[in-house]
Amino acid sequence: MKTASTEHRLAQKILKYLSRPKYTPLNRKQLIKVLKCSPIEKTRFKKTLETLEEAGKIVRIRKDHWILPNEAELITGVILFNPSGHATLIPNDENSERLHIAAEDTGIALHQDLVVVRRNPASTPKRSRRNQPVRDLKPTGRVIRILKRRRENYIGTLQRSGRFFHIIPDDPRYIQNFYVAAPSESNCVPKPQIGDKVVVKLTRWESKHVNPEGEIVERLGRPGDPGVDILSIIRKHNLSTSFPGEALAEVGKFPRPEGNAPMPRADKKRLDLRNEFIITIDPKTARDFDDAIHVTPLPNQRWEVGVHIADVSHYVKDGSALDREARKRGNSVYLVNQVIPMLPEELSNGLCSLNPHVDRLTFSVIATLDKKARIISYKITTSIIHSKHRLTYEQASERLKQKPKKDLDHFLHRAWGVASRLRKRRFDAGALDLEMPEVKVILNKRGEPVSIERQEHDESHQLIEEFMLMANEVVAAELRKKHLGAVFRVHEAPDSEKLQEYRETLAISGVKVGDLTNTQEVRKALTKIRTRPDAHALKVGFLRSLKKAEYRPKPLGHYGLAKADYTHFTSPIRRYADLIVHRALKSKKRIKSPDQLFKIAQHISETERIASDAEFESVKLKKLEYFARQLDKNPPDQFPALIMEVTNFGLFVELPDSLMSGLIHISTLEGDFYYFEEMNQCLRGKRTGTLYHVGDTINVVVDRVDIHKQ
Repeated sequence: MKTASTEHRLAQKILKYLSRPKYTPLNRKQLIKVLKCSPIEKTRFKKTLETLEEAGKIVRIRKDHWILPNEAELITGVILFNPSGHATLIPNDENSERLHIAAEDTGIALHQDLVVVRRNPASTPKRSRRNQPVRDLKPTGRVIRILKRRRENYIGTLQRSGRFFHIIPDDPRYIQNFYVAAPSESNCVPKPQIGDKVVVKLTRWESKHVNPEGEIVERLGRPGDPGVDILSIIRKHNLSTSFPGEALAEVGKFPRPEGNAPMPRADKKRLDLRNEFIITIDPKTARDFDDAIHVTPLPNQRWEVGVHIADVSHYVKDGSALDREARKRGNSVYLVNQVIPMLPEELSNGLCSLNPHVDRLTFSVIATLDKKARIISYKITTSIIHSKHRLTYEQASERLKQKPKKDLDHFLHRAWGVASRLRKRRFDAGALDLEMPEVKVILNKRGEPVSIERQEHDESHQLIEEFMLMANEVVAAELRKKHLGAVFRVHEAPDSEKLQEYRETLAISGVKVGDLTNTQEVRKALTKIRTRPDAHALKVGFLRSLKKAEYRPKPLGHYGLAKADYTHFTSPIRRYADLIVHRALKSKKRIKSPDQLFKIAQHISETERIASDAEFESVKLKKLEYFARQLDKNPPDQFPALIMEVTNFGLFVELPDSLMSGLIHISTLEGDFYYFEEMNQCLRGKRTGTLYHVGDTINVVVDRVDIHKQ
């Protein structure tokens, strides 16, 4: 802590001096001299400069001279590429705006590198004949320095062109191939072969005009071999599958109550709720349970709703080895066939998990609601519970469909009655229905996909969702009112340009809507498309026009939920953000500086994106494998498909049960010669007159699957 406080004071001293009106750029030795640094400060000076540089607070010019970024139009941040070669800079300084980086201006940066970008002079906006600005131009920049590579290892396929060997990266956002030495010179055992999946380490890249060079450091196996696909995703995203010994040693020191023995009370202030009728509802495959609920009727048609969350902060102390590893991971990762947890299983599935019929330490939000589900009062407190039942969503859903007979049934019906009122109030207040259908790929013991099941977001899911949203909102308001340093879940309003583009998309599809910068018009639009055959595609289009939710140290509101106060409190077993919130509530004071919180928020927003990408890729990979296996079936399976778009070369279709899309080329339509009618946007059979329109349902079989182009 002493070192941290020294660095913080030194950082403030440096920033104050660099912001002086007559400051001229100085190097490190000159700064040490003019700031009259103490011996301790001298030893920390270089590290402090590097930390400030990575945070985007200062920038380096002329090798070792330091200035404030705005003095030289320089911005530090993370560069995110898209497959076209263009990129976006996400600034480290929250007060700086994002920059568009053209492909020719990305230098030798790679996806997710930490870079310094020089902002280009602002361009003059184009103007209409009436001298009105047509559209604001995106601010642009050029990469001038790489501060830190996001990774040193990359995943790809070994190929050969003439005498040269190269790696084609799996991730299309890495535009360049990596040149490597011949496989015979590799230290891998066994030696990689052409077509193998490998891990390549970047060794040299000095010019954008030549390809980066690398060294093969691991052979993952042949594409198609069991486990190689998921292992490639794990290596690609640099996911940790084991915990450091120091962290595991800390877990080993925790006492483990045997059987139904009472859990030791941490302090006398912990509220004892072991006699309350408390249950958990989770997915069938869940192994860790971090939230439980109780609902109790009160006089005057009021209700007491309790949301009880695993008290992970009791075990994972700030600065401990467990904490450092949890912060590094940021969150658990749920791949199609396995979970890579944020915490060791002894905690995530054991001591912290709210398993039924055992005592567990919790953090509770207990709210009193009136008959319209308005919050009258609430308290937030540490507690101890003893869950009476563990239900799956399927079990809860089945009980909700039937007339209640047992205490558990009556409990569920009461809980849904309250949750449904909360849900109605939320949408009446302007929340958007952004729920999307999900699918689950079922694997056999060999990891091969055998079926795809569509997951319904029914009343059992909504019941838990509404109580968790309520608790998150209550906690966020408490954090804001008491100025407790934590992280908030922020979802900013979309850019008006994006909304206008989506409005034009809807118009092309025949859906007329008003000004989408008004959330009421957005709700009307989402209602209009709900029953359309192309509803899923249109809703995906809307989601793409939105900004991504992320973590911030300030409560800036949540657009999608229409909440001014929102944070994450309910999943500390799998999200580091929630753990920070728990600690802030317990401390009742600010325990992290704004700079520390901003850095943490930025880091866990990034780990969340990485986890989301890995999860999506693993599911999509197994979906594609499932359909590729259909090619060997005789006769092949038929799948119902919805026509999403008609073109002059064929039909784009979506399979509703798997949410996969594909193309039916016009040449494969049998029984007639088809031509495109542009006016009616359909394909018509020349002899039979058979028509194919958007919204028609047809049966299809799999003809080809190109996994490498997905």
